[in-house]
Amino acid sequence: MGTKKLELRPVSEMSTSKDSDTNYTAANVKAPRMAGLLLRCFTWMMESDIFGLIFRLKLKKDNLITKVFQQTEYHEPPMFQPHFPIEEVEESGVIQLEQNRSPPDHVARALECLYPLPSRNAIGDRNRHPFLHWKIRDYAEAFVSGRITPYLVAERFLSAVEDSCNRSPNMCFFIAYNEEDILRQASESTARHAKGKPLSVLDGVPIAVKDEIDCFPYLTTGGTKWMQKVRKVKDDAACIKRLRACGALLVGKTNMHELGQGTTGINPHYGAVRNPYDKDRCAGGSSGGSAAAVAAGLCPAALGVDGGGSVRMPAALCGVVGLKGTYGRVSSAGVLPLNWTLGSVGILAASVEDTLIMYTAIQGHLAQDWIASFPPAANLPILKDFEDGDLSKSKIISSIKIAKYSKWFDDSDKSVRTTCYSALNVLQQEYGVKVLEVTIPELEEMRLAHFITIGSEISASIGEYMIPELIFESALHSMALLAPVSCFLHNA
Repeated sequence: MGTKKLELRPVSEMSTSKDSDTNYTAANVKAPRMAGLLLRCFTWMMESDIFGLIFRLKLKKDNLITKVFQQTEYHEPPMFQPHFPIEEVEESGVIQLEQNRSPPDHVARALECLYPLPSRNAIGDRNRHPFLHWKIRDYAEAFVSGRITPYLVAERFLSAVEDSCNRSPNMCFFIAYNEEDILRQASESTARHAKGKPLSVLDGVPIAVKDEIDCFPYLTTGGTKWMQKVRKVKDDAACIKRLRACGALLVGKTNMHELGQGTTGINPHYGAVRNPYDKDRCAGGSSGGSAAAVAAGLCPAALGVDGGGSVRMPAALCGVVGLKGTYGRVSSAGVLPLNWTLGSVGILAASVEDTLIMYTAIQGHLAQDWIASFPPAANLPILKDFEDGDLSKSKIISSIKIAKYSKWFDDSDKSVRTTCYSALNVLQQEYGVKVLEVTIPELEEMRLAHFITIGSEISASIGEYMIPELIFESALHSMALLAPVSCFLHNA
């Protein structure tokens, strides 16, 4: 008798209501924990013809890969890009961006959504008030008033980064930063402000960039020691070009989990990114350097890339805002194509306000972008509908609905669960946010599908760069990192 097939129902037959008959399956990952020499030996066995076959069969079976992907019947065609029909809904309380306008024009439109900046007389006191946790508009106001200059900001930034590197342990926020290039940008921005002609509110504001995004003249390592040797950076990524058009002060390439394949931010080549709130804790990953740099107050915002939480997880661990944009909303041109159907340029910022400004600056697609369809024009929420910056009076905030799947939400450690419920209570009681109970079907199947997709795409993406002379020189650790993932791509 053949193996009984698992049948997955079409989406049209599934329910997300709280009364759905869908069963919840808790994640149960079964894999050995190893590092160093043991991991390298395991990599060799996984890639060998005999031992690899045995290990692959066992790992696939233990982790439900065989059951879900080889013993399942599907009634829907495969989806090669995350493209869904877009329902045109007329929204109120928003400003729509015109696609043919420049990034500075878009940023100016974003400012129209925000309430006026309160008086900040203390900003000018250089001795008592460092730049820690300033917002983008705080910098802009201080620049326009002449109390500080972008050049002074650059000098203090470089001093702070040097201090973070000299600490014990090294905080490891950055993989690379170029003092000469940073001061050059700052000098040009200072000159524009002196003439009263800043390019935008971002002019002279320090912004960090994850080392997965091309930012000339820096190399792009992807957190490895070999990628920069086989892939040359000749130009800025599309999102970097837009930030430069706004005058942003690009201050270097932040540390990341190697090839983005991890959630801790611990990099064997460039060090473990330390959490600014507790140096004995990790910053999360894979965009850990960007999150930590913002949390430490080195810059109000930074860029990351998110394929499975790589912006949102370090944001949560470092206490900052993390946003992964809608697929196709931000062009991926000039970004390492590690996972092209899942990855998206994202933002890490100290506030929702700064996230809005940054998102407005970098959003927009290019005609040559490899996506099935382009998203519609972006709508920005008008956030100044409340008095004196009192968020509890905002109609936009009170109209938000949060979906909650309790079986999944409660499947966590008690300390995490208690904190999350406290946050929900604040949103409900203080701001009038509504929480609706729902069901999310096939969560475990989605987790496994994500694992297979992200693993197969990164293996295919970097395959062209894995030339023989690199394997034993500097790419062996990357191979060890990918072996447990790429092994699932084999038919056996």
